[in-house]
Amino acid sequence: MPLLEVKDLKVYFPIKGGILARTVDHVKAVDGVSFIIEPGQTVGLIGESGSGKSTIGKSVVGLAKLYGGSILYNGEDITKYIGKNRSSYRRGVQMIFQDVYSSLDPKRRVLDLVAEPLRNFEKLTRAEERKKVDELLAIVGLGPENAMKYPHEFSGGQRQRIGIARAVALRPKLIIADEPVSALDLSVQAQVLNYLKIIQQEFRLAYLFISHDLGVVRFMCDHLLIMHRGRFVETGNRQDVYEDARHIYTRQLIAAIPDPDPDMKDEKRTLRDRVGKEYDDLKDKHYSEDGRVFDLKKLSDTHCVALP
Repeated sequence: MPLLEVKDLKVYFPIKGGILARTVDHVKAVDGVSFIIEPGQTVGLIGESGSGKSTIGKSVVGLAKLYGGSILYNGEDITKYIGKNRSSYRRGVQMIFQDVYSSLDPKRRVLDLVAEPLRNFEKLTRAEERKKVDELLAIVGLGPENAMKYPHEFSGGQRQRIGIARAVALRPKLIIADEPVSALDLSVQAQVLNYLKIIQQEFRLAYLFISHDLGVVRFMCDHLLIMHRGRFVETGNRQDVYEDARHIYTRQLIAAIPDPDPDMKDEKRTLRDRVGKEYDDLKDKHYSEDGRVFDLKKLSDTHCVALP
């Protein structure tokens, strides 16, 4: 049984117009997507800014209102209960936010930030709570002396590790990681990604890993969902997407992955130019007349592509 199953998810935002500010149309941020996440699996959700990927993450944790569709957790339809603070779903699904500078309250100590989920769901004594917080900080490589500090006393990478410690405090089954390393230096990115891997193995976590960086996603994810204009253009495992990409948008994303080898600079530029021209020439065949992404068609047991 899947840990999480999302069916025909739609998130529309109203466009107001006229003197009475009536709804005249909708922005279709997410327009009918479906996917599953198995226990312990890492699913990558990839797309450019504005594609709707972060909106999916927010809707799964109840931070964005659903226009349509349903969400099943361990086989149970919890669509109506996502916003209930003390539900088992809220305990089992946590989030790591993209912005490491605004996701932590600057007026609260690390002890209070990490302990907040524990205070909401568990009844611990002060001593038990402090011990638990120290254990969580140790998991992400921070000593117990950091518990009494404030967020501004830490670097960006350390703040993100504090966010990770808070997210795993309740031993969740699924973590929504929304661009968890995009604001960090490359060396710090590697540290945070390694901690995420270690924590996943220790607690058998599942991740919905949201990113625009296919290089990072290749390191982290088992299954990939490529998103454009609010819909999936291609889904598959690593081999399907990286070695046999069929949609022109997916090929464009792969061509944009930087190569650290300076000798490959010219070859990489040539590839990007060729794929960019291919996108311009073939986009009318890969999108409907109104620019909408076609429905997914199954090419194999693991590989689906949006084709007419």
